Amino acid sequence: MSSFSKALGKIFGKHKKDEEEKEKETETIEVVAHHPDVESGKVYLKALPLRELADLDKIKDEVKAGNIVIIRVNSLARKSIEDVKRAVNELCEFADSIGGDIARLGEERVVLTPPSVRIWRQKPPMPTEQASTAA
Repeated sequence: MSSFSKALGKIFGKHKKDEEEKEKETETIEVVAHHPDVESGKVYLKALPLRELADLDKIKDEVKAGNIVIIRVNSLARKSIEDVKRAVNELCEFADSIGGDIARLGEERVVLTPPSVRIWRQKPPMPTEQASTAA
């Protein structure tokens, strides 16, 4: 596991609601509604790079407009893991403040949703192991 992946794991571990959610390794998203304030009635799923901390304002504006944003953090991670931690912490606080949702998508992406969209989290099934028996 890369140091970047460990850093994201620690950040998201702080913002999960209960112990079960802390153990989740994979997450999927499901769009359940569109934002009522969007004039066109459409929600867009946008992939935006996070190259520097100044990009956070654009990301927040997209979510405030009712769009779902997948943030690619690998560009910033190559420069500074500390800046990635700061950015993700700021985005977590932003999601909490607007009633949105945020989750990690793999090693290099984070998804941020407006209040009208929730991220569905499902714990992956545990593999069943056969206990060895000594005869």
